[in-house]
Amino acid sequence: PFQATQLWNSIIHALHNQVEIKRRRQHLKTYRNCFTGSNAVDVVLSHLMQSMYLSCNDISRLKGVRVCQALMDHKVFEPVGAKLYLFKNGKETEFEDADTSLYRFVNSSLDPLLPRKNKDNESLSPEQICKQKTKRLSKVEELLQSINVHASLPPKIMVNEPMCLLSKGVIEDVWKQQTLLRLLQLIDVPLLEDILVSSVKTKSDSFGKEEDMIISNTFLDREVTCSLNLPELDRWLYAAIECLEYFPDQFLVMVSQQLPQSTDNPSSLNTYKKILFDVIIKYYSQKKDSLLAAQDLDIHSGIIELIEKGKTDQALEALQLYLKLLAPNISEELHRLLTFLSIASESEGYRLQKQFENKFVIIKTCTKFILQNKTLSKPQAELLTQFLMDNHSELFKAPLTLLELTSRRLQTLLEGQDPDINSGFTFCQRITAKEYEDQKQQTNQYLLALLQEMDNNPTVPSKQKKKLI
Repeated sequence: PFQATQLWNSIIHALHNQVEIKRRRQHLKTYRNCFTGSNAVDVVLSHLMQSMYLSCNDISRLKGVRVCQALMDHKVFEPVGAKLYLFKNGKETEFEDADTSLYRFVNSSLDPLLPRKNKDNESLSPEQICKQKTKRLSKVEELLQSINVHASLPPKIMVNEPMCLLSKGVIEDVWKQQTLLRLLQLIDVPLLEDILVSSVKTKSDSFGKEEDMIISNTFLDREVTCSLNLPELDRWLYAAIECLEYFPDQFLVMVSQQLPQSTDNPSSLNTYKKILFDVIIKYYSQKKDSLLAAQDLDIHSGIIELIEKGKTDQALEALQLYLKLLAPNISEELHRLLTFLSIASESEGYRLQKQFENKFVIIKTCTKFILQNKTLSKPQAELLTQFLMDNHSELFKAPLTLLELTSRRLQTLLEGQDPDINSGFTFCQRITAKEYEDQKQQTNQYLLALLQEMDNNPTVPSKQKKKLI
């Protein structure tokens, strides 16, 4: 039981130290100190893979979601935003592994097994505390057993808490390094300069600045757009509104001025959708740069080649790795746009054009918003866009292979070993400094011998000798 409690607390400690907590927006409202559901699952899986109790091959993302569900059930964190209000209306709280689901820590306590006070604000008796602890311990043990913790644990072995010993900068460097190495295993990239220095980091995340709190003249227009009486279950409208959060104020003014007063009847609802779709297309049409940087052409070409060869699993993993390298604001904007385009492309949804299917219209119209490069042919760019839309729900999750490689490297750093000795990759064979110097000296000797042989060869004309040398 004590080891189960320690592992439980170490998971919570890893969450507190690793999840990206910042101000975020959802449905045109700002929430402070939040993290996303997919980020929480990434951290939990990475931490579990570093525990000596667990087998990496047995851990799936679904089990990571189950752990996060248990953490939320024990009030370690809670949902924020629109979902919080749904849960208060009597619906069950369900954790979602998504970048659009926001959560916030309830308090800084790590131990969910501490005694609580009763309604009269008096401490519980020792007998009650003991019963309460036993009951909660059984739940924790049941949870840990469900993620394949071994039943018999060595009594002297303690669970490592690696993230409290490594700085955030070191952890981020390891994540990026392993992401690049794994990406290079999946695709062929002729030059590394373009991806070793992230070209998309130049765009700043404006949502993280204090200037974002300034109430502009169009603040009311944003609130009007958000507070309209929209159908509760219309995914199309909510996905479109999520995209609007990245738009300048003038586009929000345009939407507010054109919106119908009511969406109760189907005709006005379709009018609403047409206005939103036209505004989204107009905004991205006037942008000079696509969301995916043109400098990363080699990566795009490699992923397209995998798709053309039918290696869809490798292509999906390569895209997941590549999107991990994007700046957070670009990644989130792309995620929202792909989600909207995927929903808008459904044939049973709102009809964009009478003569063509929605998916055909979306791909032909919106490919240049996502990927624009003269080197790629139009069919290739459209193929990648369609693949992004079809897999938008999985694209922004960390691959299990990356989590395993990162966890192994962090563990090596904690143990004080050289992490490059066993990196898990076979690009080349590691040699000592002495072997390197010996090989360099031998190379010079062989080159000198070759030059002397050519110079002393009487059968080779003088002009040819100069050319060879």
